[in-house]
Amino acid sequence: MAKTMKAFVMKRIGEVGIMEKPIPGDPGPNDAIVKATTALVCTSDVHTVKGAIGERTDHTLGHEACGIVDRVGNAVSLFKPGDRVVIGAITPCYKCENCQRGFTSQCGQPLGGWKFANIKDGSFAEYFHVNDADANLTTIPDNVSDEAACYATDMMTTGFKGAENSDIILGGTAAVFGLGPVGQMAAVGARLLGAGLVIAVDSIPRRLQLAKEYGADVTIDLSKGDPIQKIMELTNGQGVDSAIEAVGNQSAFEACINATRPGGTISNAGYHGEGDYISIPRLAWGVGMAEKTIKTLLCPGGSERMNRMMRLIQTGRVDPTKMTTHHFKFDQIEKAFWMMDTKEDNMLKPVIHIA
Repeated sequence: MAKTMKAFVMKRIGEVGIMEKPIPGDPGPNDAIVKATTALVCTSDVHTVKGAIGERTDHTLGHEACGIVDRVGNAVSLFKPGDRVVIGAITPCYKCENCQRGFTSQCGQPLGGWKFANIKDGSFAEYFHVNDADANLTTIPDNVSDEAACYATDMMTTGFKGAENSDIILGGTAAVFGLGPVGQMAAVGARLLGAGLVIAVDSIPRRLQLAKEYGADVTIDLSKGDPIQKIMELTNGQGVDSAIEAVGNQSAFEACINATRPGGTISNAGYHGEGDYISIPRLAWGVGMAEKTIKTLLCPGGSERMNRMMRLIQTGRVDPTKMTTHHFKFDQIEKAFWMMDTKEDNMLKPVIHIA
């Protein structure tokens, strides 16, 4: 077996590239080494390279991947070499205080469940390490493609958690601001959870059309007018019960506050990768007394969550591959990465074929 592998890394802030790295050695007793087959590039990777979580040197990127189990530790009982698996972007230890308190995405420290490309090397490599394999590996059903399974790792679980956190009311109203992959899945999630009116807001025509395909009842092109005014018209001047911020910027967050009725819930699923503060519009917040709840999230991980995502794909509740706009070989990943930054050629989500 070769001793080195190709990995796509953040060399330093603002610079990326493919480099040779040692293949991970024998896993710990509870861990596994996975041979990657398919991966997705996420805008979070772009934020990382631009310095959102600080300096990293020759740090392997990526957190959305699936592959074949190569090796397992001697305490792993549920998986064996050759198994086809998907791994959530969040891989908690399930032992620390935060995990035991029920906040597994905050494993050990704030954002600590997000290990890939954050506190250890990520999955944009021919092989990558998975901690606590029995809890974090999930078998991919035969009738689910690698491409579809990759979407479960982050885009599906994050978007759906955004909807879950927004306290969807059966028959109530929900608005999603930002229709990237997370926002698309938040719109699906809002519909699946029973919202009677799902409103989707963006300015890119293809994304607005895709949201309609995914079940949004109304789409609003924010480049053609004030989306808050339109939402108020649609809700008889009341505002929505639930608003989901799925882009990670100040204007979308403010819009969620402005669009939500008193007693409603704002769910922040977006990654705010720039600036030091997020401001709340004071009057729309009822000067702090409008009983509007703001919830934040880092997507759930673990095999039970991934099994649920697989079930939604298997039963046809969602086809996440509709979001795929581009395919690349592994040696083209740098091009895919920078296109994800600029959204050139109407990129929504690129699939990387590693093996």
